[in-house]
Amino acid sequence: MTQDNFYSIDRLVEFGLGMAVAQQMVGAMNHALQNTHVPGTQTPIPARPTHAYHVVLDGKQAGPFSEQEVARLIADGKLAKDTYVWRPGMPVWQTAENVPDVLRLVALAPPPFHPGEKP
Repeated sequence: MTQDNFYSIDRLVEFGLGMAVAQQMVGAMNHALQNTHVPGTQTPIPARPTHAYHVVLDGKQAGPFSEQEVARLIADGKLAKDTYVWRPGMPVWQTAENVPDVLRLVALAPPPFHPGEKP
């Protein structure tokens, strides 16, 4: 075999070593790019923490309820503005109308539906 032959052992070893070095470089570059912050790009917005709400229903403390469950209680008419509500971080129980997080859920809840009622 001559040195000019592509299939010579020296050429194949050289080619294999070149490929190995190239793969290591690609891996290092991908790792560096994944850990690089590019100014002007958006960072993910952290999810809004969900609170565990406790409410007084039929004179008894109930819960904890998630925001979705509290929204369902509002829609079902079981939680009204004078219902007492507490969640971690609140010093005392307060009526629902005085808890901003619950008021937000009230604003998002649909009004009660009464069959036969005309709009």
